[in-house]
Amino acid sequence: AAATYVPPENAENFKFEAEVSRMLDIVVNSLYQNKDVFLRELISNASDALDKIRFLSISKPELLDEKKELEVRIEYDEEASTLTIRDSGIGMTKADLIKNLGTVARSGTTKFLEALGEGTGEMNMIGQFGVGFYSSFLVADRVSVASKSPSDEVQYIWETINGQSDFNIFPDPRGNSLGRGTEITLHLKEDCKEYADSGRLKDLIEYYSEFVSHPIHLRTTETMTVEVKDDESDETEELKDETEEKSEDDIEEIDAEEVEKEVKTEEVTTHNWEEINVNPAVWTREKEDISDEEYKKFYKALWKESSDDPKTWIHFNAEGNINFKSILYLPDEIPQNLKSGDLSRRPTGGLRLYVRKVLISDEFDLMPPYLSFIKGVVDSDDLPLNVNRETLQESKIIQVIRKKLVRKAIEMMSKLSKEKASKEKSADDLTEVEIDESGEIKEPAKEEDEEKEGPYLDWYKKFAPSIKMGAFEDEANRGKLMKLLRFQSSKTGKDKFVSLEEYVKDMKEWQDEIYVFPGASYDEVDKSQFMEQFKAKDIDVLYLVEPIDEYMIGQLREYDSKKFVTVTKEGIKFKDEDPDLQKRREKAYQKKFKPLTKWLKTMFGPTFMKITLSKRLGSSPAIVSSAEWGNSANMERIMRAQAYQHGADDSSLRAMRVLELNPRHPFVIKLLEGMPPAEDGDDKSTPVVDESLVDTAWMLHDMALLNGGFMIEDYEGYTRRMMRVMQTSLSLDTVTLAEEIDPPVEDDEPPEMDMGDMMGGMGGINMEDFNLDGIDLDAM
Repeated sequence: AAATYVPPENAENFKFEAEVSRMLDIVVNSLYQNKDVFLRELISNASDALDKIRFLSISKPELLDEKKELEVRIEYDEEASTLTIRDSGIGMTKADLIKNLGTVARSGTTKFLEALGEGTGEMNMIGQFGVGFYSSFLVADRVSVASKSPSDEVQYIWETINGQSDFNIFPDPRGNSLGRGTEITLHLKEDCKEYADSGRLKDLIEYYSEFVSHPIHLRTTETMTVEVKDDESDETEELKDETEEKSEDDIEEIDAEEVEKEVKTEEVTTHNWEEINVNPAVWTREKEDISDEEYKKFYKALWKESSDDPKTWIHFNAEGNINFKSILYLPDEIPQNLKSGDLSRRPTGGLRLYVRKVLISDEFDLMPPYLSFIKGVVDSDDLPLNVNRETLQESKIIQVIRKKLVRKAIEMMSKLSKEKASKEKSADDLTEVEIDESGEIKEPAKEEDEEKEGPYLDWYKKFAPSIKMGAFEDEANRGKLMKLLRFQSSKTGKDKFVSLEEYVKDMKEWQDEIYVFPGASYDEVDKSQFMEQFKAKDIDVLYLVEPIDEYMIGQLREYDSKKFVTVTKEGIKFKDEDPDLQKRREKAYQKKFKPLTKWLKTMFGPTFMKITLSKRLGSSPAIVSSAEWGNSANMERIMRAQAYQHGADDSSLRAMRVLELNPRHPFVIKLLEGMPPAEDGDDKSTPVVDESLVDTAWMLHDMALLNGGFMIEDYEGYTRRMMRVMQTSLSLDTVTLAEEIDPPVEDDEPPEMDMGDMMGGMGGINMEDFNLDGIDLDAM
């Protein structure tokens, strides 16, 4: 269509300025990566034009005489492949069209808004067309702009073909069809005809321009099939009337085809105008004027996939070098990517970035990965509208906004963490009233109010890994995030949690360390042999039962100047005991058990980094801990389970294991007694002991590994030792297999069928249980 287009004879031809030609090239080839934005840009221009006429009409009400409505209307013609955007804004004269659409530098949008902010009355610049107008050429071969200004009696058309260096202007042959405003008609490219579709246009308007101040109407088309009533149908009615007057015999003679005529139908096309942007931009109002229900309604309107109400929200205006308004929501539902543990796949549409209520993108990284679940809107007048997403992403403005948003998101969660549980009682919580013998109401027994978990803890259980990742990664906000952490502990039980602040407050007077225990589950760590002395001394231990916990604690190191200490590491000492007595006992035990520790070290070889005598074991004879600066058993398990590791060196995964023996346990004492006395001066020879003692030592080795959370590596050796133990326990001289049995040959017989057993397997069937009344069994 563009190639065959010939302008009218009365059209005047003008050349684009060099800047416009360069801008057109930039727009089409690099500025916009997504063609869809053309509609956003044209609607934004229309909104600017409407803002200007509204402002000017305050002092000149007569400007609205031609058309009172301030609106945008969009329609399409699928057959002609055209799309039209019409506004009732300020409009342009012939001179304005030449000046503003032929020179980029003459674009008045920015200057108009600056003048409006300064309160000046110089409003003679056209504020409608900026760089965004040229995005039309992303989808159009030919662009026609009809415009009618209140200061000009003639309505003009500006027209150009994509790729040409000139444009034409001529009076609109339709006359004054607009009354006031501008109408842009895009003759769509062959590969852009998808935009001549009501569904596609509605989606784009709702996505980009849902909160534009002025109403946006879309012309929709509906085709339906209706019944056509003609002369033949009247004859059919007469025939039916005659039929009713005749007798039954006469009716049989009437041909049914004369009565039942085929109903005629035809397709009818109707057009309607639908207002698309019906949701208000809540964030532009003062938060004191917005109810909780309005906040919740806005949340569900913007994120339609969210069925539940948000947990909480924060509404604020940021002022300073960069000004913006924002509402941030804390969702109560876990996003799908977090459920699968895929933090690299950010959910789209969570945070939406607007410029003067026009959506720029919902794919900006306005939050770090650990806050990717946050939803909200950000609207700034300081952001450039006509730049590509990649350029804006790296701008200093976005970095400032991101920093402020993170602080506000943490503040929102912090406020939620301080909210107490609701004390309102439901109907189910109310106790029944009891009456005594005299008819008096009994006073119910006073029960201690069961402490209910607050709203934060309910939310935290779902999003804890994200908060912990933030404490691990975000050094600038680490102190604030650590206050949001909650842990199960040996004192809280399985269903309650404690904060680091509460833990430190309840520490023992002599305690200056925060004890933590990493493991796979609450039950596993709570029943561990490592916990015996801590429970005996009533010392609280935080349980780290999520995979990220140990990574995080390793990065945090301390809280409130209290060092985190893992109870599965060596060197645990309790400072409530006499240090001098501890030192003397340690020295005495080392001397006493030296023959045993030397023999075990020789036998177990490099399995253990060292063998020591433990001061913390209770009922357990031995346990395997790990060196203070190495991996724990839990961390070794996690690292070995990494799905994408490549060629990992076993030494880098393996914990440096320490075998701790309980010098007071009978098993260990008995092993010591089994050691032959060392000859004088002979400290290097390996004592020869009974094989049963060797098996016992290896079983102690296996038991200590399992108690320490490690896996047994030599399964074959473990199996042989257990076979010998079972053989001794059963008093067997040998474990040689018995001879195979040789049963006599028997004739094949079908298995006996016990109907009683069969019925019993189905609970039994009793015919008397069935109601057979009214059933004709003979007819079946």
